[in-house]
Amino acid sequence: MNTYDTLISVAALADSMQASGRFEPNKLQIWDCSGDLMNPPAARAAYEAQHIAGAAFIDLDVDLSDKTDATDKASGGRHPLPSREKFAAWVGAMGITPETQIVVYDRNGCNYCGRAWWMLHWIGHERVAVLDGGLQAWVAAGGKVESGQNTTSPDFSRPKHPVAGIESAQAAIDFVVNASRTGSHTIIDARAAARYRGEMEPIDPIAGHIPGALNRPFTMNLDSRGFFKSPAQLKAEFDALLGNRDPGKVIHHCGSGVSAVPNVLAMAVAGYPPSQLFAGSWSEWSHRADLPVALG
Repeated sequence: MNTYDTLISVAALADSMQASGRFEPNKLQIWDCSGDLMNPPAARAAYEAQHIAGAAFIDLDVDLSDKTDATDKASGGRHPLPSREKFAAWVGAMGITPETQIVVYDRNGCNYCGRAWWMLHWIGHERVAVLDGGLQAWVAAGGKVESGQNTTSPDFSRPKHPVAGIESAQAAIDFVVNASRTGSHTIIDARAAARYRGEMEPIDPIAGHIPGALNRPFTMNLDSRGFFKSPAQLKAEFDALLGNRDPGKVIHHCGSGVSAVPNVLAMAVAGYPPSQLFAGSWSEWSHRADLPVALG
């Protein structure tokens, strides 16, 4: 079976399922990471109504965030990152080894599944890819779907997934504060333009953006059919956005470290050096009374 670490096509996923056997979780796992920020239970309901055959539901709030009182969280904000060690233990409990190919998807234009893709790379799991076009593309191609629940659940008697990767892929808030003040790194805000400008804010307490941040809504990475644009097109667009700024010093953020990831992924697809994610994002920044807010 071929390995994939950025995007995987519907055809390639179908071939991988046939080659590995979809019920061998140590070889291939498919994660439905669909989400709904305003109504989280709706995401599981959508999964239970229809999902790719054999896919497990991965909950943004439960599986990809640490909303406990743990003191070792890797970020703040509305969707705090668990520590790498804690997440690696959960990944291992799901039966995943470094050789497992994971495919993540959603039905939200990669708004949610990118979080799982990024977190797996963050702990050093390279064999993870986003299904290009999401569930809609799979259904349109006649891919097999099912309804109901998948019984996949973590078993913490299994070995923890090894932790590798680059811890600094997650930019802590103090690092971002310094980048905003000094211009050492380019900060890219993936929220909708109206939220960036401070004209509206539906979730967080303060409207506006981090001073010095550029705006590239994550939806700009997709074409009219819902697929990622070509590497050449993505590179042309990010080149225009960055100008003469160093593409190796980029920090991405959004509202809570979720919808920023399509920008991280798009830069990887375009061939840029690895960039960083400020996982706490605007929800962490805007809760700090000592930090400035820009409008317009």
